[in-house]
Amino acid sequence: MWCVPTISDEFVDRMEDVLRLYARKWDPLEPVVCFDERPVVLHEDAKPGVPMRPGRLARRDYEYVRCGTATPARASGRCAR
Repeated sequence: MWCVPTISDEFVDRMEDVLRLYARKWDPLEPVVCFDERPVVLHEDAKPGVPMRPGRLARRDYEYVRCGTATPARASGRCAR
């Protein structure tokens, strides 16, 4: 999660530019592509799980080992309708 310490005139101008870009009509020659980042915590099981058996679901322990973090990037665009 991010926060903006102060909302300056420059910040408002740039945000309005982004909102105008998102409000444009679809143009297949000039598609709008968005990039987003989302930090995630990487976990590993502390103990091996118990595999599934007839009549029983597989089991995993709630304990985990933290293996750091990652920030995967994601791209999305508006689809032609």
